[in-house]
Amino acid sequence: MARKSHRRDDGRREAKKLRSRRHNPDGTMTLRDHLYELRHRLGLALLALLAGCILGFLWFQWRVGPIPSLGHLLTGPYCELPASVRFEPVPGKCQLLQTQPFEAFLIQFKVGLAAGAVLTSPFWLYQIWAFITPGLYDNERKFTRIFVVLASFLFACGAALAYFVVPKGLSVLVSFGGDTFIAALAANDYISFVLVMLLIFGVSFELPLLITMLNRIGVLPYRNLRKWRRGIIFMLFVFAAIATPGTDPIGMLALSGAMTILFELAVQIARVHDRKKDRQAVEEGWGDPEDYDLDEPKKADRVGTDDVT
Repeated sequence: MARKSHRRDDGRREAKKLRSRRHNPDGTMTLRDHLYELRHRLGLALLALLAGCILGFLWFQWRVGPIPSLGHLLTGPYCELPASVRFEPVPGKCQLLQTQPFEAFLIQFKVGLAAGAVLTSPFWLYQIWAFITPGLYDNERKFTRIFVVLASFLFACGAALAYFVVPKGLSVLVSFGGDTFIAALAANDYISFVLVMLLIFGVSFELPLLITMLNRIGVLPYRNLRKWRRGIIFMLFVFAAIATPGTDPIGMLALSGAMTILFELAVQIARVHDRKKDRQAVEEGWGDPEDYDLDEPKKADRVGTDDVT
């Protein structure tokens, strides 16, 4: 038993050395070491998701200080509908319909899992990224941490925008029936609608980060973005029209407008980055200024100026 424990401790030390930049500068691993590293990273990511799911499950019913409960936040858009278009079994009390015995528990679990995944996203995103790129240098690891933080922040911004758009979209959708229909939404259908909207907006807000990352590694230079700008913006509007559930015009316009603004921001970031990289290449002797897309005068213009002088 003591020998097995000693071997286990040695294995853990070797795994830590493989993840250490000082002991393993190239980040090289054997197939077995890769499998051990995958198990280690997945285990940490799953533990984070489990902890987040428990917190989200509890948060669904109880407030956290001044923050309302998740149940109150999710039913907020439905409860903002006028009382004349909502079905209220108890006057003055806003409730969703439970059509199956365990529907409330399953909804609470699903919402808790989604909330836990968002809350713990910086941790499990880092674990996935650390497994994909184990041989990063210190400055690259710093860039990875910035990437994880920005990805989480952009997702949260997209979800927040969706939360403010959902009530207006619901009011438009339920108004089509006029006085003929009244909104008595089943809990599962309504919660799924809200979660899908939050997910679509959150993932869509990752667009500028994706473009910036592709530009940084040279896959998507600024000259291509400038050439494809109109087509990409058109495709963003098409994506927003298809992705928003229920053919909601408010959500479609909000999503397409926000994605267009974020895309333009990413294009300008790529422009600044590529100009800086091109100037550095010229300074290092890798070409003339006219070979790059710089704001400097062309060679013909400089020759003409010299002749006049």
